[in-house]
Amino acid sequence: MASLLDEILFETAGQGPPPSKDFYQLVITRKEVIWRCWKTSIRAESRGAPPGETKQFHDDFLNDSRMQEQLAVVIGSGILEYTLALCRGHFDYLERLPDKLLLTILSYISLQDIGHLSQTSNRFRKLCNSEEIWKKTVLGHCDGITEDMEMLAKVMGWKKIFFGFYHEKDPVSTASPAKEEDNTNRASP
Repeated sequence: MASLLDEILFETAGQGPPPSKDFYQLVITRKEVIWRCWKTSIRAESRGAPPGETKQFHDDFLNDSRMQEQLAVVIGSGILEYTLALCRGHFDYLERLPDKLLLTILSYISLQDIGHLSQTSNRFRKLCNSEEIWKKTVLGHCDGITEDMEMLAKVMGWKKIFFGFYHEKDPVSTASPAKEEDNTNRASP
């Protein structure tokens, strides 16, 4: 599994809180936490200055509460928690799998699970809404894909074809609130 890990595990950037306009970059590699800072100033001597840089091994970063506080103020507590997890060796291997392999895995899970998975990250939202996964879903519900279906899919998309033609609709959940309200008003004296 370690072969799935790139040298850079995570990278993000942000601007310091007001009144600072300093720019920060956080890079987590397999071994180090790198924290860079570009000072913004109108002073001539500050122009073109190289960024300040702090490098720490993961264990050192885990024991440096001052650096952790600075990171939380600039980048946010959520990113700090993720950084701490990476430094402790808690990697999200599923997120690191190639798209082609993930699409194959997605073809074996339920539509409800695909919907839940699409809410976990931007990458999974893209994969779960990809034309490839919805084409496989349509193919799983019919004997074959005709030329007409292919042409229609180019216009509408495979996801719309699936929900328009193959997904069983629940008449209660598909009724619009206005229609339900009209029916309720008619039934009451």
